[in-house]
Amino acid sequence: MGLLTVSGSPHIHGGLSVKKLMWGVVIAMLPAMLASFYFFGLGALKVTVVAVLSALIFEYLISKFILKQQPQLQDGSAVITGVLLAFNVPSNLPCWIIIIGALVSIGIAKMSFGGIGKNIFNPALVGRVFLLISFPVQMTSWPVVDKAFPMGLDAITGPTPLGIVKEGLKNGEPMSDLMNQVPSYTQLFLGQNGGSLGEVSALLLLLGGLYMLYRKIITWHIPISFMGSVLIFSGIFWLIDPQMYVNPLFHLVTGGMMLGIFFMATDMVTSPMTPRGQIVFGAGVGIITIIIRNWGAYPEGVSFAILIMNALVPHINNFFKPIRFGKEIKNGK
Repeated sequence: MGLLTVSGSPHIHGGLSVKKLMWGVVIAMLPAMLASFYFFGLGALKVTVVAVLSALIFEYLISKFILKQQPQLQDGSAVITGVLLAFNVPSNLPCWIIIIGALVSIGIAKMSFGGIGKNIFNPALVGRVFLLISFPVQMTSWPVVDKAFPMGLDAITGPTPLGIVKEGLKNGEPMSDLMNQVPSYTQLFLGQNGGSLGEVSALLLLLGGLYMLYRKIITWHIPISFMGSVLIFSGIFWLIDPQMYVNPLFHLVTGGMMLGIFFMATDMVTSPMTPRGQIVFGAGVGIITIIIRNWGAYPEGVSFAILIMNALVPHINNFFKPIRFGKEIKNGK
C-alpha cells in the first residue's frame, strides 16, 4: 500500500493550482500598481522593485541554505508578499528600510513557520507593522499627490485624509469642517490622495477584487462580511453623532480598506477554512478596524485588525468545523 503524502495548505480541489492562484492575484493587483506609479512616480516604482526583489532573494536564500529545501520562487507567493509590502508603505521610503521589511515578512512571518501554507500571520502585514513600530517617522511621511500634476513629488509630504480627520477631531474641529479639508469622494475613489501605494484608487482595487471573485480565486464571504460590518458599525456611530464620527462611505474609500478587503484579509493561508468561519472573520476585521480608527492612537486600523483576527483563525476553525464525511445527520441538524 502506498503512502498518501499531504503537503501544507492551501488545499484546492479543482483546475486551479497554487501557482495559478498566486499569479492570478498578481494580475489582479496590476491595475492598482500601475495607478500607484502614475500618482507617485518613480518613487513607487523603486519601492515595488526593491520590495519584490528583496522578497525573492530572502526566500531563495532561506529555503536553500537554512531550511535545505528546493526554492519555489515560481509559485508567485514571494512576489505577492513583495507587492503587498510595497502597497503598505509610502513611496519615499528608503531602500534599506524596505529591505528590512522584506526580511521580516519572508524570514520571520513566513519561512520561520516552514514556508508557503504554514504561516499563521499575513507576511506582508507583519513586515508593515514591524516597520511602522520601528520607523514611525519614515512610515508616516506621506508624499502628496498634486491635483494638477500627478507622478508624485516625493519632497512634498502631508497627512492622509484619515490623518486629517483624526487630528482635527482631537483638536475639537467638527466633522463638517474637516470634510472640506480632504479630497472629494470622487478623488478618493479614483486615487488622488496621499498615503501608501495601495491606498490609491479604491476603484482599481475594487476591480481587482471583482476579477478574483470572477476567477474564483477568492469567495465573497470575507469581502462582503468585512465591508458590511464596516458600513453597519461605523454607520451606527455616524447616525448618533455625525459631527464626531465620519460617514461610513468615507471609511470604505480611504486608507487601506479596499486593499484589506480584497487582497489582505482573503489570504487563504491565514483566513478560516469554512464559509461561516470566513464570515465571522471578515466581520471581526471590520469591527476592529473601526474601533481603532475611531478611538485608537493610529488613524488607520486595517493592518492591526487583520493580524488580530489571524491569531483567532485556529479558534474560528475549531468552532466552525465542517461535517465529517459519513457522519449521520438527525432531524436535519
